[in-house]
Amino acid sequence: MSAIITDQLRILNAKNFVSAATSSVNSYYSFVGLPNPTNYSSTWDANPPSPKDSFDQEDDYWDTMIALKKITASDVRRVVSKHTWTSGITYDMYRGDISRTNTAKPSGATNLYSAKYFIVNEDFKVYICLQNGTDPENVSGRPSLDQPTFTDLEPKAAGDSGDGYIWKYLFTIKPGDIAKFDSTNFMPVPDDWETSTANAAVRDNASSSGQLKIITITNRGAGIGTANRTYTGVPVSGDGSGAEATIVINNDSKVESINIAKGGSGYTYGSVDLVSGGVPTGTTSPIFNVIIPPQGGHGADIYRELGANNVLVYSKIENDIENPDFITGNQIARIGVVENPEAYDSTSNLTLSKASALYGLKLIGAGYTTATFDLDGQVTQTVGVGSTAVGRVVSYDQTTGVLKYWQDKSLVGFNTNGSLKTDPTYGYSLHAFTATPTTGGSVNIASNEGTLGIDTNFGTTGSPGISTVINNRTYYLGQSFTQGISNPEVKKYSGNIIYVDNRPAITRSANQREDIKVILQF
Repeated sequence: MSAIITDQLRILNAKNFVSAATSSVNSYYSFVGLPNPTNYSSTWDANPPSPKDSFDQEDDYWDTMIALKKITASDVRRVVSKHTWTSGITYDMYRGDISRTNTAKPSGATNLYSAKYFIVNEDFKVYICLQNGTDPENVSGRPSLDQPTFTDLEPKAAGDSGDGYIWKYLFTIKPGDIAKFDSTNFMPVPDDWETSTANAAVRDNASSSGQLKIITITNRGAGIGTANRTYTGVPVSGDGSGAEATIVINNDSKVESINIAKGGSGYTYGSVDLVSGGVPTGTTSPIFNVIIPPQGGHGADIYRELGANNVLVYSKIENDIENPDFITGNQIARIGVVENPEAYDSTSNLTLSKASALYGLKLIGAGYTTATFDLDGQVTQTVGVGSTAVGRVVSYDQTTGVLKYWQDKSLVGFNTNGSLKTDPTYGYSLHAFTATPTTGGSVNIASNEGTLGIDTNFGTTGSPGISTVINNRTYYLGQSFTQGISNPEVKKYSGNIIYVDNRPAITRSANQREDIKVILQF
C-alpha cells in the first residue's frame, strides 16, 4: 500500500507549533551550552558531530547547559524559502499541478513548494509569479528583466521590457520582522494574515475561490480565421462559471495572445471554449493551459499558497549586568530549544525571562580577588570522609568571588558515552557541593592561588543573597545564594528538549551579543 504525508500536514504542524510556543500556558526557551566540546571530540570545531536523539543524550544536554532565554510570542514566525529577485533569472510560475510527472519549468521542482515561484524585492515586498513568459517558443519561461515594485491589488507586468512576466503583490515584510526573522535562505510571512487590517486589502481582493487570472498558450494553432482579429467574450468552460478570455489573432492567423477579461469563480479545472466564443478552430487548433488558482484565490491564505511549513525561532543573547546568566570568557558550542522546563525545586513551568542552568559557589578567603581556576578544569570539595564533590569550572569572577560550574558524570564513574569507568578517582556518586559538610569534610575549595572557602554567611533561606556591594558598587550575581551555595534556576531533566544544534565553539566576551536563529522544518 502506497501512502504519503502531504505538505498540508507539514503546514499544519508549523501552525500548531507557533500556537503552542506563543500560548500563555506553555514556556519555550532557547538555551546555550557545552563549554568543553573538545572533551567530546578533539576535532569538534572543524567537524561538530551530529546530535544524538536519545534519553541518555538528553540528560547530557541538560548537564552541559549554561543558560536559557525565554521565547516570547514576538520571537516566533512561520517562514518560507527566500528568493531575492535578480535580473536575468528565469523564475518558475505558480501552477497547482506541479508533480513528479509534471515538473516546474525551468527549475524541475517536483512539487509546488520546491519551485521558485515567488520573490522578495529590494524593498522587502513579496510577489508571486503568475506568468513567467511561458509560450510555445519559450516553454520554460524567459529571464525576468523588470523588478516588481508596485502594490496594486490586481496582477500586472512590472515594467515595459516585454519579458512576459505577470506578478501579484502579496505583502511587505515589516522592519521588525526583517531584523529578527530574515535570513539567507528564509524570509518571514505575516503572523496574523487571517485577521490583520494591514493585509486586509490583499486578502479581501481574493474574494472568489477559483477566480482565474492566467491562461498560457501551449500551441498557437494555424489558419485561424481572419488575420489580425481580436475575439472578446470567449468563455472558459469547466466546473466554474463566468470566466471570459480575449484572444488576439496575428498576421499569420495564429494566436498571438490570450488574456483573462473576466475571472469568474469556482473553477478547479477549465478549458477555453473556442466554438462558443466564435473563434474558428483553424487548420490546427490552438492549445491553451488554464492555470487554476489556489483555494480562496491568490492572497487568501498565504501559508498554504507559499508553503509555510518552516518556523524560525529567534533569541538575542547579550550580557546583562543585573542578570549575568550568560557567562563570558568561556566557550559555547551547542544551542537548542526546550519545551516547558520547570523552575528549580518546583512542578510549575519556568517563567523567568532568563535563567541559569549552572551551580554556583560564593567564595571568600585571602587572595580570592586574584585567584584563578582553569576553565573546564576540576573544582573539588571534601564533603565527608571518603566523599568528594567535583565539578567543571565554567567561569570565575575575581571581583565577586562567584564560581559557576556544572557537574560532569564523566568525572565520577561514567564516561561521556555512558559506559562505566574502572576504579574512578571520585567513586561512583556525584556528590553535591555543600555549606554543611559532614565529619571529615570542610568548606574549603582549592584554586591555583591557594585554598578558598565557601562563604557560608552569604544568604539565608529566608533572605537569599542575590547581589554584593564592593566599594559602593552593587554587583548582581544572576542567581540566589543560600549559605554561599546556588542551585540552577531551572530544574534539570524537566520538559522536552525538542531541538539541538552542535556548532563550532565560540568564546563569549563582555561586549559580545549573539543573534540566534533556529529553523524548525516540518
